[in-house]
Amino acid sequence: MSSSDGTKPQIIVHASKSLTATVYDTKWIPSSSKVVLMGTYARGTGTIQVYQLAHGELKIITQSEKHSAFKCGTFGASSFEERYLATGDFEGRLSLWDLENMQIPVWTVKGHDAIINSIDGCGGLNIGAGAPEIVTGSRDGTVKVWDPRTTSAVVTIPTETGQPARDCWAVAFGNAYNESERMIACGYDNGDVKMFDLKMNKLHWQTNLTNGICGIEYDRKDIEMNKMVATTLDAKFHVFDLRTLHPKSGYASVTQKAHDSTVWCCKHVPQNRDVWMTTGGDGSLNLYKYSYPSQRSMPDVDDPKIQHGVPGKVELLNSTNISSQPILTFDWNRDKEGLCVFGALDQTIKVGFVTKLNTI
Repeated sequence: MSSSDGTKPQIIVHASKSLTATVYDTKWIPSSSKVVLMGTYARGTGTIQVYQLAHGELKIITQSEKHSAFKCGTFGASSFEERYLATGDFEGRLSLWDLENMQIPVWTVKGHDAIINSIDGCGGLNIGAGAPEIVTGSRDGTVKVWDPRTTSAVVTIPTETGQPARDCWAVAFGNAYNESERMIACGYDNGDVKMFDLKMNKLHWQTNLTNGICGIEYDRKDIEMNKMVATTLDAKFHVFDLRTLHPKSGYASVTQKAHDSTVWCCKHVPQNRDVWMTTGGDGSLNLYKYSYPSQRSMPDVDDPKIQHGVPGKVELLNSTNISSQPILTFDWNRDKEGLCVFGALDQTIKVGFVTKLNTI
């Protein structure tokens, strides 16, 4: 349950809405008090629904039913003027939608041979330098980068030659601090985490966390990469310090058990990169803070010319049980610190508020 310590951030549910659909993803529409959800009806069709938050209630504004269920979405490659939603569906289609006219997509492509599990955008909404791009990860084992101005992938990261296709469950952009730099982090069902350098067009780093990667996120997309969190099926998350690459041991990291269940996703507070929320298969939300060590790196014992990283510490600020079912999706509002929206498998979406984020 939520801590009663008045000095700690409290996680408060502000509004709740029961749905007739299963929600897989939900996002704040940029610069608005509206949220959009993506999901599926019991009959297998997909739905996109837009809700307005007003006077403590979520009121539906518009909804659209489509042939295939929607798994994920992002505004990350869109402009503030257009605010197009990019979606990935169960048939492998990537589409852009104008939420004020959802009859047909603005742009669509059959991007993958199987479900698109995860999506992220960069270069839009004044977040990250460089061209607007979308990255998708699929059950077909590939990760693809798209420029919405063309219908073919600009980068395809295939399964390794001779290896079985691994289901890609999570993708994220990072390191987009100038026009040419950009990284993609990918998490797979076998616990592989891979980081690809799009500028150099090569694998930058990889590791294996032994259990499927449900969520992955850099603490900021638009800075020189600093930290990254990966969440897993086995009730753990891993924080990597990305300023500390060692040629043999890789990045310094700290691992923490959370939720006593699958940790579905991690979302960093937009106004504070050292604080993030995780969502659990037990229906709880956990708020964490990272504290850096006094020295992030130290000379290696075997070779003093090489630095090895020193991991920081993770503190649980608060935990609140919200639902009897897994919370699959979570999104912070970029304009109002602490405002958030999340969706659970009990067919509800909720808007919440986390207090005192500006004091920690």
